[in-house]
Amino acid sequence: MADFPHAVQLFTVREQAQEDFPGVLRTLKKMGWSGVELAGLHGYPLADIVAVVKETGLGVAGMHVSLDRLTTDLRQVVEEARAFDARDLVCPSLPESVRTEDGYREVRQRLNGIAAELARQEMRLCYHNHAFEFAATVDGKSGLEYLLEPTGTNLLLAEPDVYWIAKGGRDPLAFLGPYKGRMPLIHLKDMTDDEEKAFAAVGTGVLDFPAILSFCASAGVEWYVVEQDVCPGNPLDSLAVSLENLERLTERA
Repeated sequence: MADFPHAVQLFTVREQAQEDFPGVLRTLKKMGWSGVELAGLHGYPLADIVAVVKETGLGVAGMHVSLDRLTTDLRQVVEEARAFDARDLVCPSLPESVRTEDGYREVRQRLNGIAAELARQEMRLCYHNHAFEFAATVDGKSGLEYLLEPTGTNLLLAEPDVYWIAKGGRDPLAFLGPYKGRMPLIHLKDMTDDEEKAFAAVGTGVLDFPAILSFCASAGVEWYVVEQDVCPGNPLDSLAVSLENLERLTERA
C-alpha cells in the first residue's frame, strides 16, 4: 500500500478552533489524523500553536495564505511556515476584483514571482481552486487551467479541490491528469447526490474516490487534505466519517 498521509484543512473546524485551537489539534491527533493544513491562528500566539503541533506530532501539510498577504507580508509568512516545518504555501482563492482575463494574467505573473522567491528558500507555492475559475477564459483555457498551466516556466503548483472541480462542471479525474507531478497537495470532499450538490464527507457522495485516489497514488501527491466547508452537524463527526472512509479506500489504492 502507498503512504497516504491524511490531513485536515482547519477551515473545516474554524468555529471550534476559535474557541479552543489547542484542544482541536489534540482531538484531531487522537482521531488518527496525520496532519493539519493551517488557515490562520485564530488569535492564538504563533509559539503556542507551534508548541501544540510539536507536542502532538501532527505534520503540517501547508498553510493557506491570502493573495494580499503573500504579496505584502511574505517574509513574515515564511518565518511562520518555517516555525511549523511547513514547505508549502497555498493561495486559497482570488478576490473578485481580479477574476477577469487581465486579472488572471496579472495574478499568474505575481504568483510566479512569489513562487520563485519561495523556491530560493526551498519552499513551494500552490493554488487552491473553487468553481469560479472555470467561468473565465484566458488564451482559450479556463482561468484555472491558465493559472496552473503545466509548463517548465510556470512555477505555480496545484492544490486541486475535487469537489469544486466537479461543481465547476468538470470530471475531477480527467481534470487532474495534466498535473501529475505538479500537485503535492490535494483537497478531498464529496458531493451530495441531490439537486443541491452540497458538501459531503468523503465516501458518502457521488465522486469516484477509488479512481481519484488510485491516480493520486502515482501522481506525486504528498498530503491528502480533507476540507468540508460546511457540515450538517459537528464538523468533527464529519471528519471522523471521512477519515474512516479514506483509510478504507486507500487500502485498495
